[in-house]
Amino acid sequence: MNAMPDGNESTRDVKTLISFYSNYLWNQLSTLFPSSPSNFLEKISNLSRQTALPISTKRRAGLPLPLPANLFNSTPIKPEASRVYEVLNDIMDRSILNLHKIQNNLQFWQSRAEGSNARKAYFMIFERGPRAFVNGTVQLMRESVTNGLAMHHLSQSASAYISERIAVLSALKCSLAIFLAEFYVEIDKCGEELVQDPKKSFSSLMVILSGLFSKLEASIGHFHAQHQSNLSVHGTYSFPLQFEKLPEINQEESQWTDREIIDAINLVYKNLQELDFFLALMVAKHKKPRKVTRYWIRYTCGVVGLSVCSFWLLQHSRLMGSSDIDNWIREARESTVSFFNDHVEQPLLSIRDELLDTFKKRQKGVMDMEEVHLTSNSLHMLNFLPIVY
Repeated sequence: MNAMPDGNESTRDVKTLISFYSNYLWNQLSTLFPSSPSNFLEKISNLSRQTALPISTKRRAGLPLPLPANLFNSTPIKPEASRVYEVLNDIMDRSILNLHKIQNNLQFWQSRAEGSNARKAYFMIFERGPRAFVNGTVQLMRESVTNGLAMHHLSQSASAYISERIAVLSALKCSLAIFLAEFYVEIDKCGEELVQDPKKSFSSLMVILSGLFSKLEASIGHFHAQHQSNLSVHGTYSFPLQFEKLPEINQEESQWTDREIIDAINLVYKNLQELDFFLALMVAKHKKPRKVTRYWIRYTCGVVGLSVCSFWLLQHSRLMGSSDIDNWIREARESTVSFFNDHVEQPLLSIRDELLDTFKKRQKGVMDMEEVHLTSNSLHMLNFLPIVY
């Protein structure tokens, strides 16, 4: 009697699970192949073909959007909403990726700034490549002959070199972090409206994004104006960061036109492309040296040493008509066999023979049983010793 309710409950659980996954798969298929696509969905789809930055179809693990989770559980996700989420996720993913690149290089320069003056001078001469090694060595010798303050000037130059890169990367990191934080806060404010009616809230969302891009442009432009004359990296600020402006739109209208929506979305991706290009250029000019550049002396010594050893072996090999290597191998083998015979095998055999002679000469009546047992064990162990010829 108790088994029947358990069977019914398990059957209901299986049916519920199948129903849940069926609805989930149907919703996913409906987002890919909607039965009655709206104009808004067609505009979003056209974006992926018109922009130079396509929407990423597979997200990396990162910071999730601050959208209410209960609304996803209560109502199915609309196709147009999923497209808007992809746009927002792409903005966040690109910002986090750029922040990671900036932080990675910034940590390297900060670690170099914490080192001693001798460590900084070593970096300037030995860890920036062969050209910097030659130029630094020549300058160091010239200043040593001239005024005797070569190491002091070199450490000052290294401090200025490192501080310059820390200043630029820190400013970029701060500006981009503020942009990402404000973006996250704005999405948090309009998250419920964005889930319930993404088409209606899309216009105000684009205006907010345009304002955030303008603030980011002003922040980086302010740093540009303050440090353009002070920084020594050639061509660092050859062009300022400029974003496209959102066209004037009547915000009182409930719906945008098709052209206005396409232009607004294209604007976001043009600005993202401009931001990625600008940050890539700035980070490339202030990035840490590559591992091959930092350890070029070790790699060079290793390559030279390996080349010398290879050439020496080649001279004594059969390829050059020499039998030196074969003779060395034969002599090493003969020396090993001779050492084993003289110092291992012969002493063991002599000990065995002495024990056998002693055992034979002793009278059996005089020997104790314990002594006989010990002697037989010793002989037994000696008989099983391996003999190598």
